[in-house]
Amino acid sequence: MSQARLSPGVVPGRLPPEQLVRNFADVAPPLDSHEASVAADRCYFCHDAPCVTACPTSIDIPLFIRQIATGTPDAAARTIFHANILGGMCARVCPTENLCEGACVRMEAEGQPVEIGALQRYATDGLMAQQTHPFQRAEPTGKRVAVVGAGPAGLSAAHRLAAKGHDVVIFDARPKPGGLNEYGIAAYKTVDGFAQAEVEWLMGIGGIELRHDQRLGRDIDLAGLRNDFDAVFLGIGLGGNNVLHCDGEERGNVMDATSFIRDLRQASDLASVPIGRDVVVIGGGMTAIDAAVQARLLGAENVTLVYRRSQDRMGASEHEQHHATASGVRIICNAAPQAIHGNGTVAEVEFRYTEDGPDGLVLTEDGFRLKADQLFRAIGQKLDFAAEGVTLDGGKIAVSEFGRTSLDGVWAGGDCTAGGDDLTVTAVAEGRDAAEDIDAWLTGRAMVSPG
Repeated sequence: MSQARLSPGVVPGRLPPEQLVRNFADVAPPLDSHEASVAADRCYFCHDAPCVTACPTSIDIPLFIRQIATGTPDAAARTIFHANILGGMCARVCPTENLCEGACVRMEAEGQPVEIGALQRYATDGLMAQQTHPFQRAEPTGKRVAVVGAGPAGLSAAHRLAAKGHDVVIFDARPKPGGLNEYGIAAYKTVDGFAQAEVEWLMGIGGIELRHDQRLGRDIDLAGLRNDFDAVFLGIGLGGNNVLHCDGEERGNVMDATSFIRDLRQASDLASVPIGRDVVVIGGGMTAIDAAVQARLLGAENVTLVYRRSQDRMGASEHEQHHATASGVRIICNAAPQAIHGNGTVAEVEFRYTEDGPDGLVLTEDGFRLKADQLFRAIGQKLDFAAEGVTLDGGKIAVSEFGRTSLDGVWAGGDCTAGGDDLTVTAVAEGRDAAEDIDAWLTGRAMVSPG
């Protein structure tokens, strides 16, 4: 083991560059044509297929798999993109084991579902590689729509609106579009700059202008957008991070997991990303898993993920949990942080075990301490948007059918809205459905159930 690997504290370069390249290679390499053909042949092409019902974007899965099986993968890609314009990203990051593949009748009968996600990637990657756009824009309507946020919900809404002939301006707070897809997903899931390539491809529909470094409440405001545009869609995500509220949280090397993932995703040299030797991650969702696994891949010797409830209540899928443990991450459940100890920077984290009681989670008298030179918080995010007249529900934007907010002419979708499940594919569906409703509203037509 190299001296760099054993260095105390939070330092860069724990692993040699060639090891980092291997560690951050594509976690699920794409199928070749033969593999895709074999995988497609396993589909029963069910009528009223449960996989379609389980997909938030209602992709016609039996149809696109049949199109692959009959040698027309480009047609399969068009079937996918008609329902989910970010089908390429969703093929990479969707928890398919909880959605389409989990509902597959092969899963129930054999314990091995059809590889729906891998087949979706095979089809969409093939069509996107041709550098052409599968849809043509309708004749311009003269209507202008502002979309705030270039994440999955905003991009989905913008594309559907542009396809219907409306002019769309996307305002995004960051220097790059993509939102969660660009800044919040583990690097090994979307290699080779796929998030940016997908946005560039999506913009090929035409009629969409993208404006960077435009933060709502700082550079633009909702009242101004409502005055300047015929409709507004808010896909602003959740910019704030929850804190632990425990003693010592202000110590050095305590940070949000989202910031760590963002910095790693934007690093031109992975060897430059500093990581601790003993890393603790607090949380139980996908962000916690992504942070913990990537800490190991960067060279952390010990990575422990601690969740306050039982493992079956973790937000991360069972597949992601298994991936974490296979990567060397230790998972401790039913424990909550009480204090962060250290002299200036974190050195130990103190926990107490928890139990589920009739009145909720309770602390026991027993506890333990974990050595830590770096601590990542991954306990959820919150809206950091001043409502400006928009009604909130549980700290998120309240919406009715098709994403309508309490303000006339303003819609919202994605993680910023109440009732969602914080999945990319759900955000895409909500952006698409809101765009359908916006189009009906702008053109004076009655809205019908989308999809």
